[in-house]
Amino acid sequence: MLIQRISGKSLGAAILAASLMAIAAPQGVSADDLSAQQIIDGLKVSKTRSLSASPRPTLDPNDLNFVQKVRGKTRSLSMGDRSQLAEIAAKRPKIDLDINFDFDSAAVTPRTEPQLHSLGKALTSDELAGSVIMLGGHTDGKGSDAYNQNLSERRAEAVKRFLVETYKIPAANLVAAGYGKEGYKNPADPFAAENRRVEVVNMATKDQAANSQ
Repeated sequence: MLIQRISGKSLGAAILAASLMAIAAPQGVSADDLSAQQIIDGLKVSKTRSLSASPRPTLDPNDLNFVQKVRGKTRSLSMGDRSQLAEIAAKRPKIDLDINFDFDSAAVTPRTEPQLHSLGKALTSDELAGSVIMLGGHTDGKGSDAYNQNLSERRAEAVKRFLVETYKIPAANLVAAGYGKEGYKNPADPFAAENRRVEVVNMATKDQAANSQ
């Protein structure tokens, strides 16, 4: 029985790692600091194919129900929840938008605020307002798994709090998830600063989320 539990945990971690690698893979627009319009173009979902928007991805009803379940959570997500969320996020419109943090910190700094303001403007635009957005927190490779898991959750929550307080985005539309040391952006250098980040994924458009309620 103990072996079965350990094997199940290892399998879950492997699935989570594979999903995070898919999320972290560079897609679409990529730059150090992106404008609000670039973020909109990277995250919006078009009903038809276009140069700037992803074609509308089909959301499995079970996936959509899961997104609805976790969007209102105020406590840390379980490993199972994080793994399932990462699997869904790997298929959703995303942008290589990195909100970098100082080492061992979850504080929003003046250096990161311009990018956060661009994100806030994008998420309150006509194209993205009402969408369910995942904020995935990541750390570099220093420190224990448990410590970095907590730190990544605090980083995701810090970005969520900024968007709620500054741009009045409903908290239920922002899913904060921590992934600790999983899913490095720069796997060749686990300690690189670009690994300390929050990634942004459009989990469900306004109409997709509304249709499931």
